[in-house]
Amino acid sequence: MSSLLGNVLTVGGATLASRVLGFVRDALTAAVLGGGPVADAFVVAFRLPNLFRRLFAEGAFAAAFVPLLIETREESGASAAARFAGAALAALALLVVVVSIPAMIFAPALVRLLAPGFVDDPAKFDLTVTLARICFPYLACISIVALMAGVLAAERRFLAAAAAPILLNTILIATLGTLLVFGFGHARAPVGHAGADAGFALSLAVALAGLAQVALLVVATARVGLLPIPRFDRSDGRLARLAARAGPGLVSGGLVELNVVVGTVIASADPGAVSWLYYADRLYQLPLGVVGIAMGQVLLPELSSVLAGRDRDRVHDVQNRALEFALALALPAALALWLLADPIVVVLFRRGAFTLADAHQAARALEVLALGLPAFVAAKVFAPGFFARGDTRTPMWIGALAVGLNIALALALRPTLGWIAVALATTVAGWFGALAMAAELLRRGHWCLDGQLLRRLPRLALAALAMAAVVAFGGRGLAAVLASGTAPWVAIAALAALVIVGVALFAGLVLALKGVDARALRARPRDPAAALDACSPPADGA
Repeated sequence: MSSLLGNVLTVGGATLASRVLGFVRDALTAAVLGGGPVADAFVVAFRLPNLFRRLFAEGAFAAAFVPLLIETREESGASAAARFAGAALAALALLVVVVSIPAMIFAPALVRLLAPGFVDDPAKFDLTVTLARICFPYLACISIVALMAGVLAAERRFLAAAAAPILLNTILIATLGTLLVFGFGHARAPVGHAGADAGFALSLAVALAGLAQVALLVVATARVGLLPIPRFDRSDGRLARLAARAGPGLVSGGLVELNVVVGTVIASADPGAVSWLYYADRLYQLPLGVVGIAMGQVLLPELSSVLAGRDRDRVHDVQNRALEFALALALPAALALWLLADPIVVVLFRRGAFTLADAHQAARALEVLALGLPAFVAAKVFAPGFFARGDTRTPMWIGALAVGLNIALALALRPTLGWIAVALATTVAGWFGALAMAAELLRRGHWCLDGQLLRRLPRLALAALAMAAVVAFGGRGLAAVLASGTAPWVAIAALAALVIVGVALFAGLVLALKGVDARALRARPRDPAAALDACSPPADGA
């Protein structure tokens, strides 16, 4: 069986490649659309199918489907699991059609709900509605992708699903490059002029990318003999269990996106704020995707298999080592994004129609969001502890409270802090959700902090703070380089050099302080007693 660490590195590596291409995509998008009305329209239009995707596909569906599929395979064999996967695919396809057609018809109402500030600009509002309708077929495609990814995950095959977003970014980059060749991006084009054409082209590219991702997953599942064949079977009792588990997951699985939606509603009243928050979100999503999301995707089938095999002594060890490894990457990333927010945004996005003022505003949001990164990563580690046990209700209630807190804070702070209140509310709600899930797992005895974790967390924090001191000092020199108006490649090289120094310093300190036990992630412990002792009091030594 593949190791937990190996699978996380596989998913994280593919996610990193996708996110790097995503930065190229966003840099080109900023150059073509800037922070103007067409950019706001495209961001909101693309967010609509992404919202439903997280609710119906990646969030609720994955959390309920993967544990049930593994349970079916363990209890009834591979053929029963294949029949269940086919029935689930048919049911999901029907659900997506039922949701997508009305959503496209009533797109004006959805845009009005998501971005009420656009109503005062009829041209911007109408463009957003049109682009949303073009993007919506992406939902149907990505829902099929999510199910096939779940089938592969149950067999510890993660690479194809993790690589699928690379196709989206590649197609969008090609589209944006073509737009630049044809002269887009020299200035902010108002809605109704050339800028709208760029929005149409990007929305069509999104729909095309969805089809390409489906093709990739069809090939991947077929090559290993796991391609699910759609079949309607209302007599399959597992579908009822899937629906019962996915119901609460419709809330819990999409809570991160719902927080973004709330922020979009509140920020839409400030011209450019939707785009500033989007670019900041994209930056902090890089470490969240590479570490948190990758860990969550791998941890769910791992815990589900451990629980299905009644190997409960292994559960605490898996969760502790996963949290240890996740925080080892999240803590330095959060500090680096917080300290270097302004130069990072300027280097990556300041070009074309994206001005220096736009960059400074996006950096403000990134500074605030970076403070919540460890919480969002930890939440991705804690959530599988519920989902693997078939419990989607507890994350739903915790998430509902977090969303309520997010909305209340954003509305309460908006009059005094302006649009930046959206980012602050998101960060505070993230910490609340992570801490609440951790407390509930501890209360139920489903997780305990073992001696290794209690010893290593302070060491990780010390290494991260030492790295932060060096990065802060180097950031002053980087700011001077940017202020001098140097060539873009020099600025990029200076930023890359500072990042490399910071990573090397942190890695060296972690190894010296023995802040991570990578060996425990590479394979299962041979002696069950190692897991039984996982929650014993800390002993002397590393």
